[in-house]
Amino acid sequence: MTTFSESAVMRFVKGDRPPGSPIIEFKRVVKAYGSRRVLDAVDLVVQRGEVLVILGGSGTGKSVSLRHMNGLEQPDSGEVWVDGVEVSRLPEQELVPVRKKAGMLFQGGALFDSMTVFENIAFALREHTTWSEEQISARVGEVLGFVNLGRDVERLLPSSLSGGMKKRVSLARTVALKPEILLYDEPTTGLDPVTALTINRLIVDLNERLATTSVVVTHDIVSTLFVADRIAFLKDGQFIFIGTPEEAYGSDVPDLRAFLAAGESPE
Repeated sequence: MTTFSESAVMRFVKGDRPPGSPIIEFKRVVKAYGSRRVLDAVDLVVQRGEVLVILGGSGTGKSVSLRHMNGLEQPDSGEVWVDGVEVSRLPEQELVPVRKKAGMLFQGGALFDSMTVFENIAFALREHTTWSEEQISARVGEVLGFVNLGRDVERLLPSSLSGGMKKRVSLARTVALKPEILLYDEPTTGLDPVTALTINRLIVDLNERLATTSVVVTHDIVSTLFVADRIAFLKDGQFIFIGTPEEAYGSDVPDLRAFLAAGESPE
């Protein structure tokens, strides 16, 4: 079982902070790969309780931004704050409570192929709690219910699931440890429109039902407009617009206007 220092745990005990207060902050964050600066001294504030969508084209650094929020990547310079704690220089051991606080839904789902649905969801509960098997079983059933799946899927392997079901099982696994922050990396990529709508509805529903904060990375305009409280548009290493969807459509930022227009155009 993974262990971590008592000080790390204490720093991540949920505080009595009001909705709308900062829960994630980037302060002059720089990330480069070779000579290319993917994030170029960016500032960003994610407010507690909101759904923030990071929007932009492919390869612009959206997923890189997301991975900084739970310590999967570290900035070359600058600071990343999660719930009042600067996390970008924490050793790996002390990142465990960060990742429990900020659960991530990966683009491909990242389910363990050799494990059943039940075992996939139960894995983190067995690793990070002292719960009995009875408690774990009850939690697995509960979180499957959150994503509108029944207990009949528990014995299935990922290979027998559709793309949409894999995303829902992955989401159930993500919320099993009751994270305060949900990070979504391209949650609707590769899904048909009906299934994508199901995932979009789940993002909104879970954010309200579980009182979480959500950050969604996408280039999907339809998904963005469905889930977003605010949009942060990333272009050339900078967030060149941050505001509500209504403000985005009234924006005079040419790149954003072109992106929104292209997203609405028929293929």
